[in-house]
Amino acid sequence: MEINKVGIVGAGQMGNGIAHVFALAGYDVVLNDIAQESLERAMALIDRNMDRQVTRKKITPEDKAKALTRIRTTLELADVGPNDLVIEAATEDEEVKNRIFAGLQPHLLEHTILTSNTSSISITRLASRTDRPERFMGFHFMNPVPVMQLVELIRGIATDEETYETCKAVVLRLGKTPSTAEDFPAFIVNRILMPMINEAVYALYEGVGSVESIDTSMRLGANHPMGPLELADFIGLDTCLAIMNVLHDGLADTKYRPCPLLTKYVEAGWLGRKTKRGFYDYRGERPVPTR
Repeated sequence: MEINKVGIVGAGQMGNGIAHVFALAGYDVVLNDIAQESLERAMALIDRNMDRQVTRKKITPEDKAKALTRIRTTLELADVGPNDLVIEAATEDEEVKNRIFAGLQPHLLEHTILTSNTSSISITRLASRTDRPERFMGFHFMNPVPVMQLVELIRGIATDEETYETCKAVVLRLGKTPSTAEDFPAFIVNRILMPMINEAVYALYEGVGSVESIDTSMRLGANHPMGPLELADFIGLDTCLAIMNVLHDGLADTKYRPCPLLTKYVEAGWLGRKTKRGFYDYRGERPVPTR
């Protein structure tokens, strides 16, 4: 099956990046959100990020101009339905995702493939609530989408081979690398990454090191480009906590128990960069550790 038209639900951190790469790859994109302000912010960010690519000679000004004309924004979920491929990129909340798929269902074409950009939730379970579990799969992009090369493809128990091969071909057309993951909690990347971040929070919680010493140690001692606490702030502490809860609930192993300090930060609304405070305070000229 050939994919030409793509609908994306959610214009936040992930959704705008997904729209960016699809438009550059020649797809017609419909980008949906519940707030006009979110759509306007998304388009402004896409414009700035494409400008950065032009400056670095990754794309030409003509590439940028053509790509921007391929993105249409809408507040109506119904506008997303009649596309070849739909990617749900809303918040990491299963009930929210189920409501979105239910709202889309009356407007889908017979051949539409449904996908979710979930970073941890069961694809089989999400698919079972729709009318097309055989044409449903996980399509997990990494953040920031225009930069990161990997896309995890996750088959649910009912996903058919044509759906998988079609989505794999889309990933290759985007110029990215597909990685097939089985439908177990948090898949591959977050199954490995989130416990590391959680352990870094435990090291902070137990006084093993400060925010600065933990991040410096992992950057210089393990050659990580970003320390685990800085990375958690970048991802969003609420997202990190949600994934740890999925791991803990889904695998029933105490090694996945979220650190109480991570929970406390989320309860305080200190979610990282997006709220200007997390393990670092971003309200000044430079980030300052909060512990």
